[in-house]
Amino acid sequence: MSVVLILGSGPNVVKCREWPRDPFDRIVAINNAWAVRPDWDDLIHPDDFPVERMPVDMSAGQRIIRATEYVPLQNTLGGFVYAGGTMAFTASYWALAALKPRVIAVLGCDMVYDDASKTHFYGKGTADPLRTDVSLRSLEAKSARLMALAARQGCAMLNLSTDESRLVFPRATPETAADAKPLSPNEAVIDAALAEEERLGYYVPSGKYWKEESRFNVAAIDALDALWLKAVPAP
Repeated sequence: MSVVLILGSGPNVVKCREWPRDPFDRIVAINNAWAVRPDWDDLIHPDDFPVERMPVDMSAGQRIIRATEYVPLQNTLGGFVYAGGTMAFTASYWALAALKPRVIAVLGCDMVYDDASKTHFYGKGTADPLRTDVSLRSLEAKSARLMALAARQGCAMLNLSTDESRLVFPRATPETAADAKPLSPNEAVIDAALAEEERLGYYVPSGKYWKEESRFNVAAIDALDALWLKAVPAP
């Protein structure tokens, strides 16, 4: 697997409708993003995704990725408290673990909600980062963690958006994505951050971290986030 494109539900995701398929080996759609273009390969969604929003007709080779498949894979890369409780991060960790790509490029995952009238490409939706959640205190740190661990596997994380973003990934275009190389992370800081995660032990095998939120120390998570932000070059 070489280049994976992950599509979120941000308003700018519609830009990809005119993009050729050639630069991408696989397209992963998150939640409603399957409706953006018909040639997606994988649809990933949480268990509470409404049935009425599911695709009715699927082509041969298209598949749906549910929690029973993505939760164990995300757990192998740190679990949900550390990795972030948004489907954008979940889809990226799943792709990293399951598809072993050389590049993961995202679009529609900026998680900036300044325009309250249109938070998603289909209008107004419920945005994960707008809720109070212990795993979402620093979206920037969560994206730094993802980029650092991806780099260790030889995978470059890219943002194909040109808009304001909470992600710290380098920017790219569909034409340049295949040539991207992973940025060199600070290996000592990564080791320190992983050691702190091990010490804290905030792992929830089921993925339902909100059921155990009372045992998580917010100050400890903030300190860990600050450490992850030091692990990668500033955007």
